Amino acid sequence: MTPGNVSQVTEFILLGLSDTREQQILFFTTFFLAYAMVLLGNVLIIVTVTADPKLSSPMYFLLCNLSFIDICCTSVISPRMLVDLLSQRKTIAFEDCIAQMFFLHFVGATEMFLLTVMAYDRYTAICKPLRYPAIMSRQVCWVLVSACWLGGFLHSVVQTLLIIQLPFCGPNAIDSFFCDVPPVIRLACVDVYVTEWLMASSSGLISVFCFLVLVTSYTVILVTVRVRFTEGHWKAFSTCASHMMVVILFFVPCIFIYLRPFSSSSSDKHICVIYTVFCPAMNPLIYTLRNNEVKASMWKLWQR
Repeated sequence: MTPGNVSQVTEFILLGLSDTREQQILFFTTFFLAYAMVLLGNVLIIVTVTADPKLSSPMYFLLCNLSFIDICCTSVISPRMLVDLLSQRKTIAFEDCIAQMFFLHFVGATEMFLLTVMAYDRYTAICKPLRYPAIMSRQVCWVLVSACWLGGFLHSVVQTLLIIQLPFCGPNAIDSFFCDVPPVIRLACVDVYVTEWLMASSSGLISVFCFLVLVTSYTVILVTVRVRFTEGHWKAFSTCASHMMVVILFFVPCIFIYLRPFSSSSSDKHICVIYTVFCPAMNPLIYTLRNNEVKASMWKLWQR
């Protein structure tokens, strides 16, 4: 095809999760409840941590940032997805698609880095309790959180540059319910061999690296708890175990999606639901309902 015959795609069609009206209504109800849970749960966490001076430790500072990121992450996808589930024609402008990918990878990578920092925080608190106040000071926490946001921004810029330099001349149907790098680059009118490898090297390797760091941190914590078996350490182990469950549900689907260049499946979009919809909804439950301090602060806030 000669350059003169190439027409720029101005919009994409999102095929969504299902073609049947009954399933679309079921998905709408489920995802609406999940989105409401994300908003209410995470806003409640932010308000509680901000209002209670007792929750001023680094762990709660990081938890507050995680709640804000979860709100941003799910808000990039869920509102439009809910509207599309009730719409006959699910289209998204090319510029909006690029913006959705940019902000999704921005907050998604930031959350990966922040979860890694939170694991390091728990490792320091359990394995080096005497040095913990000096290692995880408020200044250090701000630096780590800022580094997470900067890392997420740089990663997102790389992903976006992979897309905008590609020509799109049709087809324009994305087999998913949101715009993401893997399904979009397969619609380009050129060979994307190098682009897919760059995508895998960026998103895929970041996911694997953060996941391995998290697993290593929690493994060291487990070994430490077994050596120093006390009631306090058992409580810490129980907390880390629940955190690890969320980490697995978040990272394993990401690794599966982003570390497989040149392959695609209709089941990929259903796997994406796990880390885009359900994981942000689970975080408030895992990080608060198993924490007596947060529950007590919430109860005091409610009584006020």
